[in-house]
Amino acid sequence: MSRVICLILGGGRGTRLYPLTKSRSKPAVPIAGKYRLIDIPISNCIHSGLNEIFVLTQFNSVSLHRHIANTYKFDPFGGGMVEVLAAQQTMQHETWYQGTADAVRRNIPYFTENRYDLVLILSGDQLYRMDFQDMIRTHLENKAEVTIAALPVAEEEAKSCGIMRIDTSGRVTDFEEKPKTAEKLERIRTSPDWLERLGIQSQGRSYLASMGIYLFNRATLVQMLATGDATDFGKELFPQAIESHRVQSHLFDGYWEDIGTVGAFHKANIDLTSDNPPFDFTYGDHPIFTRPRYLPCSRLSGVTINNSLISDGCVIGRGSVIENSVIGVRAQIAENVTIRNTYIMGADSYEQTRHLEDNARANRPGVGVGADSIIENAIIDKNARIGRGVRIRNEAGVIDSDAAPHYVIRDKIVVIPKYTILQDRLVI
Repeated sequence: MSRVICLILGGGRGTRLYPLTKSRSKPAVPIAGKYRLIDIPISNCIHSGLNEIFVLTQFNSVSLHRHIANTYKFDPFGGGMVEVLAAQQTMQHETWYQGTADAVRRNIPYFTENRYDLVLILSGDQLYRMDFQDMIRTHLENKAEVTIAALPVAEEEAKSCGIMRIDTSGRVTDFEEKPKTAEKLERIRTSPDWLERLGIQSQGRSYLASMGIYLFNRATLVQMLATGDATDFGKELFPQAIESHRVQSHLFDGYWEDIGTVGAFHKANIDLTSDNPPFDFTYGDHPIFTRPRYLPCSRLSGVTINNSLISDGCVIGRGSVIENSVIGVRAQIAENVTIRNTYIMGADSYEQTRHLEDNARANRPGVGVGADSIIENAIIDKNARIGRGVRIRNEAGVIDSDAAPHYVIRDKIVVIPKYTILQDRLVI
């Protein structure tokens, strides 16, 4: 059996997810109330029987390190590990990672000395469920040197993805990063009939997008990175690789969401509240793992809840209405609050009596949402303090704004950053 090492890329600055990435890396962003994005690829690895995992980090990585250290502990007799490889200065390199390929290049020593056969490279900011053993099987059966997971997409989505053209055997013959022109799109278009012969209903999806999931023969990866200067897989390495190596596609037609923007992140969370969510965190024998917490059950008193997720340790006051929303751990929501289409991330700890007394003396709202407030189409980051009678609705329909010091609007979603204080009766 081939021995596989998994490398999860911790991502860059995460500017498109700002301010959620103001003080944390993208993979550390909380999702679905009680998880973090990094839990997705790690759980997929574990369920696929792959338990040797490195997470490559660079920006705002403290909370990510803490989460991994507190969550993933393997039996010393059974083996396995999840270890963080933080960017560091060495005698050979004194700069930050210059891209995805450069991040892997800098860490070659960590996966060559144990003589792994294959290297699986994953992103730390995607929502999906995949059995990587299927991809390994595709790779080995086709005697590939590189295999790229491919997802059928429509033309509009294709313009923001790395798109592959493949032959009848599934071999990649062309790779174009974010094609914009009609000429480039036509050149890499895949016939819907070909997809349907493979059992995939095209449904207007005529392009095969890279999912950011790559499988390499270890020797091939080391050779390509050591002899070239490519800094990014999609933009540089793959266009070069298809000329000299067998690059195979592995088709996937399940749910997959790249959490790249605030709008996509908000939608992915709110979609989880539907009657038949496109992604289910409690899927049979393959649940998503996360940090175990010793929190009490949530306490609700005279509350109306519709299509929502309520995490552990919450207290929600009488008369409150929660619709199509995700409520994170330890969230404190006072009476007569209305929350719709919103992700409340909750809090890192409970306020004790002395904290409440300090709040009263400082005329400061407590952590959570104050009484009689209305919040719609928003993301409230952890430990925010929302006063009484606050209105967060973006009724003007602003698309993007950085004008205010205590909130940001992205894709029409109002984002209240971590630790923000909104005083009573503020209107946004």
